[in-house]
Amino acid sequence: MTSRPHLPETSPRSDSRQPTRRESEHDDAGPPAIPGSVTTEDLLVEGPHGTIPLRVYTPATRPAATLLWMHGGGFSRGTLDWPEAHMVSAELAARASARVVSVDYRLAGAGILFPVPLDDVYAAWEWLTSAFPRSEGGIHAVGGASAGAALALGCAIRGRDESLPADRVLLAYPFAHYPNPALDSATVRDMEAIPGILRCPPASIEEMVAGYVGRITDLPPLALPGAARLDGLPPTAIALSEYDDLRPSGELLGRQLTSVGVPVSLHVAARMPHGHLNHWPSPPEASASLDFLGASLSSLPAGRATFA
Repeated sequence: MTSRPHLPETSPRSDSRQPTRRESEHDDAGPPAIPGSVTTEDLLVEGPHGTIPLRVYTPATRPAATLLWMHGGGFSRGTLDWPEAHMVSAELAARASARVVSVDYRLAGAGILFPVPLDDVYAAWEWLTSAFPRSEGGIHAVGGASAGAALALGCAIRGRDESLPADRVLLAYPFAHYPNPALDSATVRDMEAIPGILRCPPASIEEMVAGYVGRITDLPPLALPGAARLDGLPPTAIALSEYDDLRPSGELLGRQLTSVGVPVSLHVAARMPHGHLNHWPSPPEASASLDFLGASLSSLPAGRATFA
């Protein structure tokens, strides 16, 4: 008998209208409380398309790493107050003694297409590397969740090519390929009980790509960077959700990175649907994923990879 999916007690609601850039699905209660050892500061930095809001999370002790973090949301949704931005950043700051910079990048829609969101992220990366040199802020890392993971990986590739390399890459259930690789038949059966709001069916994936790039063919490699050149990237940690239509993308990305010599570490959150870091109260499996990502900031064994 296969195990049933573990559905979080709360989940982002379905909303067909286009939210504003600062609107949050979690505004009713405001952002959740964060660990008392972590302080936050909101600031603005300049980018090629205008100002970019950032939120900086600073631990009580001297940072061992400085991480640029991007929330998900299909490239068209999300704010700094989403759990996937606010709680993840605060928890990684506390658990890994890391300074975390969360990016409120411009969202696709209303005339905004690739590469604008990635340009925002890279401008924030340029600011981070200048504001917090390794001598003061520890190693430099970049990471994100879902669509934010695609932006993080694209940023790491640009940094590799423009002499601003990252020391680590942290990816949570990344959306890295189009077309999206298929799930195995056994997992498809196991996922039949998962509500549609927690699924990423092919039509939704196509819509996300079209909304982000403006087309679904001849995609720029950095838009969904599983198609880009991946050699020369730093050690990469990938946290996946077991019951996720996008899990095959993360698994394929891990195999691609390993094939070109990039050290990869993989964690699978058992019975979790896509976006398990974006729920509050968070399920226990989210804490394990945060521990994995936090530990990867300080130690990622070379060549350690496990794939389904």
